[in-house]
Amino acid sequence: MAHREPLKYVFYFAVSPEKVWDGFVSAESNRVIFTGAELKTDLKPGSSIEWVGPGPDGKPMAYVHGEVLQVDAPRLLQYTFAMGPNQKMSRATIELVPESEATQVTVVHDEWAEDDPTYTACADGWPRILSRLKTLIETGETFKPH
Repeated sequence: MAHREPLKYVFYFAVSPEKVWDGFVSAESNRVIFTGAELKTDLKPGSSIEWVGPGPDGKPMAYVHGEVLQVDAPRLLQYTFAMGPNQKMSRATIELVPESEATQVTVVHDEWAEDDPTYTACADGWPRILSRLKTLIETGETFKPH
């Protein structure tokens, strides 16, 4: 099966890799970034990973679900990714590299099925998520999603 082009984003956060890592995995920052969603995982390879929040009917639903593939805190988080009821899995890799006064944050979202209906939403969503996270970590506040 053909695959779509990988999505790749590189941002620089003016904090340590440990603070960026905490931003990606802490309950508090996930609630802020994902408007109330909870990150549910133990961050161990083979474990499930989900962002769960209120659905259109108010009942909890998994916004994103997958399986943890690799964890090397505070440097690497890799997991499979499917959005909502979609079962077509792609792969998200978050890599943090320390620099002199910042952390380089690289997100690569790849292994897309050609017919994955969430590709466009992710292409739009990752820059927004990373911008909100960067702002939150650097200032303690962030802007509302569109």
